[in-house]
Amino acid sequence: MKIKGKVWKFGDNIDTDAIIPARYLNTSDPKELAKHVMEDADSSFPSKVKPGDIIIAGRNFGCGSSREHAPIAIKASGIRAVIAKSYARIFFRNAFNIGLPIFEVPELIDETNEGDEVEIDMNSGQIINLTKGKKYNTKPIPPFMQELIKAGGLVEWTKKRLSMEDIK
Repeated sequence: MKIKGKVWKFGDNIDTDAIIPARYLNTSDPKELAKHVMEDADSSFPSKVKPGDIIIAGRNFGCGSSREHAPIAIKASGIRAVIAKSYARIFFRNAFNIGLPIFEVPELIDETNEGDEVEIDMNSGQIINLTKGKKYNTKPIPPFMQELIKAGGLVEWTKKRLSMEDIK
């Protein structure tokens, strides 16, 4: 599976409060959360982001609280993937649980500018900055994890599996 999109660039230590501020946690509606995604890091981001875009960021992306709202807000905004130097472990797990593919490629972050177009091949782990013609390699996403992403996350994947068992 390939993902291609325009890059939005953020720095180090983007915490879950910057991703989705706590003042909006009175809802779990993904569409409502998307209206406020990243607004504490860039107040104009929610109005500029387009479906298919990609976030790149520095170290420790998703640090802070363990709220699942953060990757939900990112995904609901139309962001197709996140590439960072590193992630907070709970964010890493939450992202895959809700079907948001994330990648660690430290050197890409320093060599990519906001607005560049990037293509990610989840099968091979190759990421290409199409704007600059530069290629990067990371670990491919294992087939099972790709199934989770295609299904829309762990809950949806589980529902499908359970319904298939009911048919048998």
